[in-house]
Amino acid sequence: MILLFKRTLYRIKLRLFKCHPKFQLLNICWHSQTYEKNRHWKETDYLVVDLEMTSLDVKTGEILSIGWVVINKGMILLNSAEHHIIHSNQSVGQSAAIHQLRDCEVEQGLNITDISVRFLEMAANKTLVFHHAPLDMAFLDKACNSIYGAPLLLQVIDTLNLEKNKLMKHHDHIKQGELRLAACRDRYNLPLYPTHNALMDALATAELLLAISNHKGIDTTLNDLI
Repeated sequence: MILLFKRTLYRIKLRLFKCHPKFQLLNICWHSQTYEKNRHWKETDYLVVDLEMTSLDVKTGEILSIGWVVINKGMILLNSAEHHIIHSNQSVGQSAAIHQLRDCEVEQGLNITDISVRFLEMAANKTLVFHHAPLDMAFLDKACNSIYGAPLLLQVIDTLNLEKNKLMKHHDHIKQGELRLAACRDRYNLPLYPTHNALMDALATAELLLAISNHKGIDTTLNDLI
């Protein structure tokens, strides 16, 4: 309901103060997303997303790459997987040691506006999934505000938060590193994957979501994951 309220405020704001020319693309995506949270989790489609950035600081950092994959009826659709390198004039600097992207690659990357259009097409009718959603959503909101005049405002599941809540039920505190993607996957006996590639991390997060959902039980609903 909070998302619906925020969307209404932005629609009014942009209508009163000259609608952003590209806003309608985001508005169409908003209209496509339903909120039947009591439905079984397998009855919802998911877009599992990961970003690589120049920095973890949203004020100064830029998105370098984005990867995503769709979950439909509880299955990962590998033919839906996409990985896009995004143009940046900002040097990747020391972050290159993590994501392995070079300045020459991001200089030839695709325009963030073009990628955002494709992203909204894929996000329509789906719930977004991230591992550590606040970070990725902060960068996506920044991009959407610049391109569409409003933040993304889509329904989100955070696998990191799901694991945090699970661990806090049994422990007084969580050890450092226990919520990293690889550590979370290890608790479900999922294989070790190379990390810090946007598509590989999106696929790893998709598998983690399936493991978490199945572990919760046969009657798990979307509301149990939000």
